[in-house]
Amino acid sequence: MALWDGRFEGGPAVEMQSFGESLGVDLQMWEEDITGSKAHAQMLQSVGLLSSEELQLILSGLDLVADDLRNGWVPGVEDEDIHMAVEGRLHLKIGDVAGKLHTARSRNDQVATDVRLWLRRRLALLERSVKRLVLVLVQRAVQDARVLVPGYTHLQRGQPIWFAHQLLAHAWSFSRDAERLRDCLRRVNKSPLGAAAMAGTPHPIDRNKTADILGFDGVMENAMDAVSARDHMQESLAALSILASHLSRLSTEIILWSTKEFSRVRLSDDWSTGSSIMPQKRNPDAAELIRGKTGRIYGSLTNLLTLTKGLPMAYNRDLQEDRNALFDSVRTAAASVSVMTGCISSMQILEPPPLEGDLLLATEIADYLSSKGLPFREAHHITGRIVKRCEQEGIGLHQLSLAEYKEYHDLFEADVISWLRPEAAVERRNSRGGTAWSQIERQAQMLRATFSD
Repeated sequence: MALWDGRFEGGPAVEMQSFGESLGVDLQMWEEDITGSKAHAQMLQSVGLLSSEELQLILSGLDLVADDLRNGWVPGVEDEDIHMAVEGRLHLKIGDVAGKLHTARSRNDQVATDVRLWLRRRLALLERSVKRLVLVLVQRAVQDARVLVPGYTHLQRGQPIWFAHQLLAHAWSFSRDAERLRDCLRRVNKSPLGAAAMAGTPHPIDRNKTADILGFDGVMENAMDAVSARDHMQESLAALSILASHLSRLSTEIILWSTKEFSRVRLSDDWSTGSSIMPQKRNPDAAELIRGKTGRIYGSLTNLLTLTKGLPMAYNRDLQEDRNALFDSVRTAAASVSVMTGCISSMQILEPPPLEGDLLLATEIADYLSSKGLPFREAHHITGRIVKRCEQEGIGLHQLSLAEYKEYHDLFEADVISWLRPEAAVERRNSRGGTAWSQIERQAQMLRATFSD
């Protein structure tokens, strides 16, 4: 029996039932639907629309329905969605009094409430997971990554850095992801319950009470907005997309670092796979899968933006498609963060080849001359000539004698050799946010203070 059978002479066609059902995705919200229904029943009793006996009967009946769902009961396609499935099952458990539960609400505000409850919990869990990833990156940076490596721009060697500097760069990116997720929660955590179909209700309901029971920060002030709003979902997917882009960028670096050419890290067996034909292979499949799943999350955001473009107020059945995109992306993002945390926490950081005399120290020569009063642009030009000579002769910067340096400018003194030591070069960069170890420790302390429980 459909809720609208008083208006229609028969039910929808079997194909229409199958086409229109959303149970496959809505079953993921059955706990939220039960929770929202209990809060609604408590409010109805408080304003005199249910007796105390009816409330207890409904609450105990909802517990029985929850037990059935927990133990494997699967509603049929004829139930159409989780809301009708729960109400129908409740009717079987307690009889006609179950029909009073739908007083002063619609499936429109019901589903909006369920989604917000579901999303609120998952965003909070995901935020905590991202925080753990930040702290793992910080731990690896400080404990294991005081090794000198090339820093790159355009994927070309640029300047020497502590590897910790690069790991912390990723940590700061993820720190902002955690902030975005927390900020999303502010707009997610508003109650639409009591908005009914889109115009409110003539019954003397107390929307603040249901909001308080459910732990919302307040109510959606306009009933039409409450049932049609999907911007909180779009915002959440946008935040997940940015998070995915950061995960994808780190994945690409892990893939590069783990190659023989870079030899910067060795992934553990837990997060690698082998080859079916090449026995020597250690493939960074975890990182590659994370990078690949980024497209799914981007697709979900595009899906939802397209879905809601131009929809008239208020609820339209098109919106039934919103949960597929949202639920899949939240699960995908949560799994990706967890896998990345496992990769980072277990990878071995390798001792890199020495950088003594490497041409990536060329900026040190320009800075050396600049520190002695030469305009930087002139110093840059001179350094370029020195680099060209080293490339032509196939030698390192440290293999030029002082006399040879002086051929380019009289400002070169004996201290230029010590100036070119890679560790000295790194430690000179102690401006705020630089790669000097003092800055690494300062940043690590800041991140720990913010994200440690």
